[in-house]
Amino acid sequence: MNVLIVEDETYTAELLKEIIEKDSDFLVTAMTGSIMDTIHFLSKHQNKIDLIFLDIQLEDGYCFEIFKHIDVTVPVCFCTAYDEYTLQAIKSNGIDYILKPFQEEEIMAALNKFKKFVGHIQNKGISSLIMPAAQQTYQESFLTQVREKSIIIYTKDVAAFFIENAIVYMFTFDNEKYPLFKNMEYVESACNPQLFFRINRQILINRNAIVSMQPYFNRKVVLQLKIQIPEKPIISRLKVSAFKKWLEK
Repeated sequence: MNVLIVEDETYTAELLKEIIEKDSDFLVTAMTGSIMDTIHFLSKHQNKIDLIFLDIQLEDGYCFEIFKHIDVTVPVCFCTAYDEYTLQAIKSNGIDYILKPFQEEEIMAALNKFKKFVGHIQNKGISSLIMPAAQQTYQESFLTQVREKSIIIYTKDVAAFFIENAIVYMFTFDNEKYPLFKNMEYVESACNPQLFFRINRQILINRNAIVSMQPYFNRKVVLQLKIQIPEKPIISRLKVSAFKKWLEK
């Protein structure tokens, strides 16, 4: 299994590599030392990585900036000299949280935990991954960042997701706006389709935010919402029929 080490201290990175590769199941295939280098690497090679060891404080800032720019789907073991970032680590694919200076036993324990995790997924088999729609679970909350503060926004409180200047924003029912560092395709897949409908490329709408609808140009439909968003919530002509059926469910 291939490992990426993200660590800005060369000695620490080399020591970590040496310990990890004592387990013959793992090979450290890459090491980066900054946020930007890591974003660049993952944007091209994430599909070749099975596990990441990630230092929280890097030379150009906190590692959580990485998750704002790219959807990290690989499990992460966080390494840090501080223990106040546990919640953020859990929210960011964290499977372990190792305090520095780390001991070899802690690293080996993290590797064993990962192997059990992988084994559990494999033992379930393909059939268990194809769940009936009624059994699927959807994301109940999203994490956003406001200055140095991480804020949890519950999905049911989001009236609409909207793309503005290539960034997805959450508009809540109390008319607050928060950036969400995920792409719209991910957001759409994470939200319950009984509650959310993507009316066009820019907008994913909560049915509880809809007040009424009326005809618009070229057989399109425009919605009246309980909140204000930057552009008119216009339903694409090809989606009008599906939208009306969705509303009646």
